[in-house]
Amino acid sequence: MAELAGKRIVIIGGSSGIGFGVATAALAAGAYVIIASRRQEQVDAACAKLGAGASGQALDVSDEAAVAAFFAQVGALDHLVYSAGDWSAAGSGSIASLDLDAARAVFGIRFWGALACVKHSLGTLAADGSITLTDGSMAQRPVKGRAVTSAMLGAIEHLARSLAVDLAPIRVNAVCPGAIATPAWDFIPADQRATRIAQMTANTPLPRMGEPAEIALTYLHLMQATYTTGQVLRVDGGLSLV
Repeated sequence: MAELAGKRIVIIGGSSGIGFGVATAALAAGAYVIIASRRQEQVDAACAKLGAGASGQALDVSDEAAVAAFFAQVGALDHLVYSAGDWSAAGSGSIASLDLDAARAVFGIRFWGALACVKHSLGTLAADGSITLTDGSMAQRPVKGRAVTSAMLGAIEHLARSLAVDLAPIRVNAVCPGAIATPAWDFIPADQRATRIAQMTANTPLPRMGEPAEIALTYLHLMQATYTTGQVLRVDGGLSLV
């Protein structure tokens, strides 16, 4: 296992949720983290919470020129984590009434944004470094009305496997989260949230949501596991088993 002390880790989507959990864990392991998210105020607030060893800036991953400029400014790095995601319901609904423009947009942040960051990190990413992408449980367990989202998440898994071959010896893996307690669930009214989440997780072997600090350990493992590439690690409380 490679040590993370002194390593430079870029976390796209690092101002909240899973990405912030990864940043917190990486700092505790002695790494230096650079976070990026769409809004500068969120980046600034996250860096203030993270403290010494963290920096960051706003980044629109749908703007390839901005992505290229970001990585040119970052310089040398050892690991790239991509956890940014658009959690809107764009592209949802029946196939018969599907808005194809909205469906295409589903891939914009989570797939094409990830690919842009991978592309422009390669000039300075260490040859013995790693890239860790993020998909989601709908890749294995499609939900009615979310066919496009399921397809997009599956595409991320295939992208990770393909990049592991294309970019070797750089290691490329993906993490597949289940229900993790992040702001992504804030769309549920506060007075209904606990009940609905309890109903949603009741039948899983671990009947609760995961915490960002728990899933962060998987990202750190993939950074350190120097003989692991092309893998998708599920962290879903056993959801994929039932």
